[in-house]
Amino acid sequence: MWRLKTLNHKASASARDLEDFKRNRREFEKALRQARKDRQLVSKRLLQNVLEDEEEDADNEGSMETDSTPLLPEQVREMVRGVQSGGEEKAARLSSLRKALRNTENQLTFIKTENSMHMLVGQLSGHNAQCQLEASLCLYELSLSPHAVVCQACGPAGPYLLTYLSGQSTKLKEICLYTLGNMCPENNTVREKLLAQGIISVLANCLHNQRYNLAVVEALGFALSQLLQAKDAHEKIIPEVMASGIVPCVILAVSPELAFGLGPAIESAWCLHYLVSSNLDNLILIGQGALSQCCAVLITLGGAVAQGTLLPGVELLIWPLLRCLGNLLVSGGDVMAEDSRLLVALCVFCQVYLHRYPSLSRESLWVLNNLTARSSGFCSGLLLLNLVPLVIHFLSFSKGMSSMAMRVLGNIAHHGSEYCLRLAEAGLLSALCASLKMAEPELVTLSLEVLHIMLSCSPQMIIEFRKLNGVTLLEAIGYNSEREQRVRAAYILNHLFPSLSEVESISS
Repeated sequence: MWRLKTLNHKASASARDLEDFKRNRREFEKALRQARKDRQLVSKRLLQNVLEDEEEDADNEGSMETDSTPLLPEQVREMVRGVQSGGEEKAARLSSLRKALRNTENQLTFIKTENSMHMLVGQLSGHNAQCQLEASLCLYELSLSPHAVVCQACGPAGPYLLTYLSGQSTKLKEICLYTLGNMCPENNTVREKLLAQGIISVLANCLHNQRYNLAVVEALGFALSQLLQAKDAHEKIIPEVMASGIVPCVILAVSPELAFGLGPAIESAWCLHYLVSSNLDNLILIGQGALSQCCAVLITLGGAVAQGTLLPGVELLIWPLLRCLGNLLVSGGDVMAEDSRLLVALCVFCQVYLHRYPSLSRESLWVLNNLTARSSGFCSGLLLLNLVPLVIHFLSFSKGMSSMAMRVLGNIAHHGSEYCLRLAEAGLLSALCASLKMAEPELVTLSLEVLHIMLSCSPQMIIEFRKLNGVTLLEAIGYNSEREQRVRAAYILNHLFPSLSEVESISS
């Protein structure tokens, strides 16, 4: 008997099937000067346009010298003393220090210098807005360090960074959010302190007040996603996030503003993905509109992808939305309208990304399985829209696509003779014969299950199958395959081809 089965998706982003996607994500964000130093998608963020004076500095060799040149400890101490001495040049000296801190050796030297962090944090509490901005940029540079000890040294600045999220300066908010996001994954102690200082409630208030400021929304999405990926997020962080009131704003931010770029929607979609993958309060997420929002955005993106009108990197948004939709369906969510445009969008993704990102095509088939396993309406939709031949086409591909496509076809066949006849008209019988020859055990087993449904629905189907030399294929499976497959093949032969003399020896 065919088992209608929605499939859950693991939350981990470290599987091999994400390698191509992560590579493209890094390339895309590098072009935006927001490249990530990837480690299971927990990453550092290079803030777009934060170093607006780089081009100007490129003409000034002296000022750029500290960018790439390690400094002696005495030179770093001199820079610290220069800032401490105050005066009108303080902001300029902080700017020079910020450039020096782009060098990782200088970062280590700086945090070891006496009173260096005390001096830097002290600038955040001053009244000079330009010095506050430069000091926050220095902390931002330190937060990018590959050395965990450097990020840990930034811990005392946490309360000030959080306080600035309630301030007036949009640029300062953006810098603080990226700095906090860079700090979060590096050190449990730093993260625990930020949580104790109320980072989640601060983020919730900031997003509510700045939900129309796309630069802040993107930065906040990055910081929140870093928190949600912590190892202890399931127990400590996600419950607090769900109770903070931030989730409805995150869900709304998933809808992209194409004229202004995809960044805010991408970051928000990954936040939603981590929340859904935790499987803690998915019914609440559905009630807050997560499922309907994912469907609506995927439909919009599907139409745009089909027309080739979207910005490069749209797959970075499609991926987490697929994950959210598929896992919400497993949790009991229903796509109330059974909108056939969603089927079209998923099939577009399957086709367009088949060769460039085959794992994204497989994700789309996975969502198709979860849709058709829960809804006869979506099964009918695939037939009425003539999308079944496309699904059959994926039976010839590996990397899990063939098995997922077969599950979709089995879900359709499960609904009875009329559905099976339409599948046969689309060429499923000959495709099943080809699948029975494949070397993938899961695909062969699923093919036998679907074949039994198809042959049981009509005597004419048995005749057509025999014309395709299907009986010979079943006999070969009965002699040469794994035990489960031998038993299934023998069952089909015994019940649907009882006149064959070979049945008795095969089934034994």
